[in-house]
Amino acid sequence: MYLLSNRGSAPHSIPLPKRARGKGEEVMGYKIVSKKEICPNQYELLIEAPYVVRNAKAGQFIIFRVEENGERVPLTIADVDKEKGLLTIVFMAVGYSTKKLALLEAGDELVDLVGPLGKPTHIKNYGTAVCVAGGYGAAPCYLISKALKEAGNKVYMIAGARTKELLFWEDKMREACTELYLTTDDGSYGIKGFGTTVLKEIIEREKVDYVIAVGPMPMMRAVAELTRDKSIYTEASMNPIMVDGTGMCGACRVTVGGETKFACVDGPDFNAHEIDFDEVINRTKIYKDYERKRDENCNLLKNTK
Repeated sequence: MYLLSNRGSAPHSIPLPKRARGKGEEVMGYKIVSKKEICPNQYELLIEAPYVVRNAKAGQFIIFRVEENGERVPLTIADVDKEKGLLTIVFMAVGYSTKKLALLEAGDELVDLVGPLGKPTHIKNYGTAVCVAGGYGAAPCYLISKALKEAGNKVYMIAGARTKELLFWEDKMREACTELYLTTDDGSYGIKGFGTTVLKEIIEREKVDYVIAVGPMPMMRAVAELTRDKSIYTEASMNPIMVDGTGMCGACRVTVGGETKFACVDGPDFNAHEIDFDEVINRTKIYKDYERKRDENCNLLKNTK
């Protein structure tokens, strides 16, 4: 059986592995090799997915389903081992599907996993590049930083979180870049403050040719404003607003340079200086009250705890 990639991604077909369930019945399955809680409520899964990792590149994403009737959830690819056919994803358990995913253990299997989807990050030898990651953005930024370094760039990576316990992959990130800066809002580890403070210091002391930001919308907007006056080409990842992953639902539409784009098929990376961040941020607030009430009253969510 084959799953065809959606529009906007490189044209290819992905053979899906099979496993047996019951007598004569076959369903799709992707085995979880290992599971780690890398910080509170945030998990790292290593999954057997040889046909996915074979063509995967930094910045792309996958879509998974935990169960037969489950929802489709997009997650950015955090790492790949093409030799062993292993895919790494990092996620926070915040909704029904990710909480169900967090209940799985090594040896369990996902029903569906498709990818790689989306357009890869624009990797080339820019000269000096800076990757700015906020919170969960450290995972995709790791793979981007690694690719930029392999392309010959001098790579600074800035990874920030609210507090020390929310930082992860420090050793991996150090290997993936030329120099790593860690920041915490409360000063419990690394530099006290925001990643934009470190970015400002770097661009004031030397020439920077490329910046990419992955993380919360306010952080990415701040990075874009900081580099705008210096005319540094800057990209921001719109992966946080993706839902369907195929361009059909329209939830990830974003105005870029006055044109409507879809993060899942046209991105997820876009020129940060052309993104209408106010529009995106305002739209992400629409369902805040609904989500709060859902978390309080939804029996499905309660059953995953």
